[in-house]
Amino acid sequence: MQIRVKKLSETAKLPTRGSSSAAGYDLYADIEEKTVIAPHTTVMIPTGLSMEIPEGYFGAIFARSGLAVKENLRPANCVGVVDSDYRGQFMIALHNDSEQDRIVEPEERIAQLVVMPYLPVDFVESDELSDTARGAGGFGSTGTK
Repeated sequence: MQIRVKKLSETAKLPTRGSSSAAGYDLYADIEEKTVIAPHTTVMIPTGLSMEIPEGYFGAIFARSGLAVKENLRPANCVGVVDSDYRGQFMIALHNDSEQDRIVEPEERIAQLVVMPYLPVDFVESDELSDTARGAGGFGSTGTK
């Protein structure tokens, strides 16, 4: 699959994979200077890219595990969803979960993009639903292990 990408600045970097089997493609900060993210705050970081995600797919924006674990930085919405008809710049809302200022450097890898298929559905109102063994049991209802 090919995805058309438009660079919105000369410093924007195309997404890259860390290995040939990586599901996620790293997205880079397209910023001119270091950006400080204060504790428990969110800053919008541009990627300098817009993309043409194919119909029937969406772009899922996930945290980079190293950035999340080592720096306590993650996408503010935990998982971002980029629809196939969106043509604007990919912006990453990075949230600092730590008690210290965190710094994002120019061209730093800040999130990862996974392109995923989705199933369009129609919701049909119904007065009754089919029975299951679980029924309406919620959180923890299927056991503790």
